[in-house]
Amino acid sequence: MPKGKGGRVRGIVASRVKVYERLKATMGKTRAAKIANAGKTHQDRVRMAKKAARTRKLRGE
Repeated sequence: MPKGKGGRVRGIVASRVKVYERLKATMGKTRAAKIANAGKTHQDRVRMAKKAARTRKLRGE
């Protein structure tokens, strides 16, 4: 039987699930997972998120 909506999110670091859920609403599962899982430190994640934002802006997304 499949799990309900409240089940564990696979492939996302446990401490980053809330971030993943928030990002997923606006940018889709794949992009949200990449940002949520990226880097071991907060600064690493911020750096990646800023770069992704620049890329999306250049593309006109």
